[in-house]
Amino acid sequence: MNEIKIVLPDGSERIYPAGIPVQEIIQSWNPGLLSSAVAAKINQTTVDLSYPVQTDGVLSLIDIQSKEGLPILRHSISHVMAHAVQDIFQDVQVSIGPSIEDGFYYDFEYAETFTPEDLEKIEKRMSEIAAANYPFSRQDVLREEAITLFKSKGEFYKVELLNDLPEDVKTVSLYTQGAYVDLCRGPHIPATGMIKAFKLLNVAGAYWRGDEKNKMLQRIYGTGFATAEQLAEHLNMIEEAKKRDHRRLGRELDLFQTNDEAGPGLIIFHPKGMLLRYLIEEWERKEHLKRGYDMVMGPQILKADLWKKSGHYEHYRENMYYTMVEDQEYGIKPMNCLSHMLIYKSKIRSYRDLPLRYFELGTVHRHEKTGVLHGLMRARQFTQDDAHILCTPEQLNAEIRAIADFVAYAMEIFGFEYEVELSTRPAKSIGSDADWELATSALENALKDNRMVYEINEGDGAFYGPKIDFKLKDALKRKWQCATIQCDFTLPERFDLSYIGPDGEKHRPVMLHRVILGAIERFMGVLIEHHAGAFPLWLSPVQAILLSVTDKHIPYGETVYRRLVDAGIRAEKGFDNEKLGFKIRQAQMQKIPYMLVIGDREMEAGHIAPRRRDGENLGAVTVDDFIALVKEQCAQYK
Repeated sequence: MNEIKIVLPDGSERIYPAGIPVQEIIQSWNPGLLSSAVAAKINQTTVDLSYPVQTDGVLSLIDIQSKEGLPILRHSISHVMAHAVQDIFQDVQVSIGPSIEDGFYYDFEYAETFTPEDLEKIEKRMSEIAAANYPFSRQDVLREEAITLFKSKGEFYKVELLNDLPEDVKTVSLYTQGAYVDLCRGPHIPATGMIKAFKLLNVAGAYWRGDEKNKMLQRIYGTGFATAEQLAEHLNMIEEAKKRDHRRLGRELDLFQTNDEAGPGLIIFHPKGMLLRYLIEEWERKEHLKRGYDMVMGPQILKADLWKKSGHYEHYRENMYYTMVEDQEYGIKPMNCLSHMLIYKSKIRSYRDLPLRYFELGTVHRHEKTGVLHGLMRARQFTQDDAHILCTPEQLNAEIRAIADFVAYAMEIFGFEYEVELSTRPAKSIGSDADWELATSALENALKDNRMVYEINEGDGAFYGPKIDFKLKDALKRKWQCATIQCDFTLPERFDLSYIGPDGEKHRPVMLHRVILGAIERFMGVLIEHHAGAFPLWLSPVQAILLSVTDKHIPYGETVYRRLVDAGIRAEKGFDNEKLGFKIRQAQMQKIPYMLVIGDREMEAGHIAPRRRDGENLGAVTVDDFIALVKEQCAQYK
């Protein structure tokens, strides 16, 4: 019998017979790890624990609690869900069922609509399948054999997937648990008994393969965790997220609306929402001017020839809107970079002029499918705090580091933690290998120089260059794409941008695309949910509301109101004929930071009685003292 040498996770080496399953290797070395191992890696290739090892290799385990292990568990739960659905309902066809960031889903074709009661039945059957502890058994078969099998079962979505595989794919893998068989690459957990904590969440419509021309299927979403405690914590977070939903709070706080009459994905800002947006944008303008940026603005539409030149027409066309003007095709801009390059190219540039930093709060339009639109978070029209920096290769490191510092400062000001990812070249891209390597190295070196912790996100760069993504974390620890820095050697080449170097010759500048907060709309949505609508004082559209006890206090209230507004404090009048307790409750529901009560004592003394939205009473203070308090609390953000 052939023997193989395995390097175990502790670095030790052992000899085993070729073909030994991974599970037996672990059993012989440290059997206690089997209770929490969902899969393994042999020479960095992820495999099932039942995988027969045929060659020498380095073995590592994937724990159920790990970043890699949880998706394997969830994907396995999705198979169990499909198993349960087919056990309960007749004539159901299954399609695909991947794990996703917070759980899993499976898409089904079924004549009836799944109800909440159906989800309860499915959950019950899933628990029975889990308790049966069926092994997840993998079998590699010829593709034609798999096609015959799924045709016999009436699983025509699986047949379509098999038929669409490249011709050179001769074999595929099937996974079986109990009587259920599914087409899948794997890996999966060893057996269904490892499933301890899951919950089905809701049903939604989903087009087959995401194509609106295809049939609408029913997508059942669920989530799963290693322990019941983790599941309970996640479900509590979901309930808290519902309370914080920016779309609901947007209505309750009178910030914005979306309206079918206007069209999906288009935001209409109400006065308070527009004021919140203004405060964010004004902060941005001041901070950019401090850092040597020049403010610019480009048109909303540009000739299609320009988008062809940039590569957007070929690589981004499906996300763009187009219009005809006097028989000439124009593209409505999805990005701001082209106008900025035309500004740069408007005259001869010297190395002494560089770096040039063009900043635009630029409104863009992108064609998003209706199904993915989500209030402020995903819209068809939005505004980016967009900037493009054109510099020499020698200046690149310093510019990237300065942007990263700017992002760190912004996150501190707005009160967010964040994570950093370096996204590399995608399959669909433009530019030479040498330029991509140079751009990726420039970004990575800047992160290292700034001593920033980051992860590599393979293949998720823009089509024209790699990027650094900053993902902020909100109060519920959810991650949101925020700032990004993209290094681009390609567009300056395509637009023949140049500068005169110290040698008197033409040289090609490097271009950095970057945003700090990202889409203003999305950032506002994140802010609303992060603070549950109770914005910090400096960002609150209304900082204080004056509450009169009776009508006789209104004249004094008007005087106080005028003094507050003249001092730059955003104040509102609550002089309507309602009881004081009702007014206070209404102001608290509107998340207003300060309620200023005006009664007999306040009017006689020329004072006000501030009350925080959390219920704390500050006692009687002068109007001047209150103005000073507000200004002091907002000073660090100016």
